[in-house]
Amino acid sequence: MAIYAFEGKKPKIGRTSYISSEATIIGDVTIGEGCFIGPGARIKGDYGTIVIGDNTSIQENCVLHARPECKTTIGNYVTVGHGAIVHTAEVKDYAVIGMGSIVSDFARIGVWAVVGEGAVVKNNQEIGDACIAVGVPAKVIGKVDEEYKNTWLKFKNIYIGLCERYRNAIVKVERE
Repeated sequence: MAIYAFEGKKPKIGRTSYISSEATIIGDVTIGEGCFIGPGARIKGDYGTIVIGDNTSIQENCVLHARPECKTTIGNYVTVGHGAIVHTAEVKDYAVIGMGSIVSDFARIGVWAVVGEGAVVKNNQEIGDACIAVGVPAKVIGKVDEEYKNTWLKFKNIYIGLCERYRNAIVKVERE
């Protein structure tokens, strides 16, 4: 893994979190316990601050960044899907940020909110608690129900379990 201090700011990473050897974490970054940071993830606290809560999954090829002297905050039990970008935004607990989506500057994503795959949440846009938003730009199309929450809790717990499995079982092999 590539973990770098930058201008005196060193990442703080929970000891039970898994960071892929191909992820890059720079500077003013805090990652809680039980987080899964996938291959290719880029989490840059070079001139802004990044704070990630507990039991959150930042999947492959995600980019988290913030404007100068600003903050990107990702809550607890959040799923940030493959290839998503979150920039100077707030994502609250249990939210799901779909694969390939963009959450732009000063956007706010509510508790259990869903940003669909490929959606673009514009600057200063708010997606309320338990709302489902899709499209470019993102528009709310519905609400999250209890069945959805139960299903996604199972997925979230799979990634939490992967932290320990990856820490204990991943082994680099040479090509034959």
